[in-house]
Amino acid sequence: MSLPLLPTSLVGSYAQSDWLIDRASLGKRFPPRTRAAELWRIPEANLKEAQDDATLLAIREQEEAGLDIITDGEIRRESYSNRFATALEGIDIDTPGTALDRSGHPNPVPRIAGPIRRTETIMVEDVRFLRRHTDRTAKITVPGPFTMSQQAQNDHYPTLADAAMDYAAAINAEIKDLFAAGADIVQIDEPYMQARPEQAEEYGLTALNRALEGVSGTTAVHICFGYAALIHERPEGYSFLPQLNGCSCNQISIETAQSNLDCSVLKELENKTVILGVIDLSDHAVETPETVAARIRRGLEYVPAERIVVAPDCGMKYLPRESAFGKLQAMVEGARIVRAEQQGGR
Repeated sequence: MSLPLLPTSLVGSYAQSDWLIDRASLGKRFPPRTRAAELWRIPEANLKEAQDDATLLAIREQEEAGLDIITDGEIRRESYSNRFATALEGIDIDTPGTALDRSGHPNPVPRIAGPIRRTETIMVEDVRFLRRHTDRTAKITVPGPFTMSQQAQNDHYPTLADAAMDYAAAINAEIKDLFAAGADIVQIDEPYMQARPEQAEEYGLTALNRALEGVSGTTAVHICFGYAALIHERPEGYSFLPQLNGCSCNQISIETAQSNLDCSVLKELENKTVILGVIDLSDHAVETPETVAARIRRGLEYVPAERIVVAPDCGMKYLPRESAFGKLQAMVEGARIVRAEQQGGR
């Protein structure tokens, strides 16, 4: 399915149904790094069917809102990273370790006890389900190698850089299988590149490029300031963004709405399509289409419309569904306003 000018997309996650997951408990904690089966409201025997049903609802709501690029909403995940990170060989999931989150608090994390290896596909069935249920452009997300290395206790490798390279090899194999299963876009989530720019400079970009090595298909990298529901303060700008112009991905996903980001930094991403975050996830109130359109125009001062995808700032996981759906509708309409302006001027 061909995409229009200024296509619209989720970053990855959509709001999960209250009947599926304990959203009150979810909202009181940082995204779990280890498995968190206690968050699901559905008994294990019925959980897969319930997750399939909820994923189908998320797909239909994206289509109803008018999105051009559809994800599975990450409905089957307790967090954006733990489902993949705990499925790898070499990870001791029974005896978690501890690591500091991006706010400086210790959290239980996967413990690296041996060589990290991907022994089977992890999200291929998710892509196949998505592909069966939409004819629109399909996107799936995976956690990045640098971020997973930062969200682990390393009890095996000489350095975290070494661990990151094996994480990258596992992601690389998964990405290739995801494209083979029908994904049109695969996004790698690397929020810790913003949180820990010195380490990202040291080995994060190398690991990211290893994850993308030999991949044919449209790839994106998401870098952000953290979930707005959990991290309220926003810096004035990104600590690690221009460096991503040197990575081998096609698209870079950033947030501009809540932070009121100085969009002149986008000039540094001259080789990339920009997934432009224009929906503020710190506020449950739904923006007007005109507000969204104004945020898109800020990006257009520095990036041509042909290189912009319109999206929320980050994942919508922590929003109430009614708010999330309303914001998607406003985003789609705001993109239509600016699209008409761009096409009318040609």
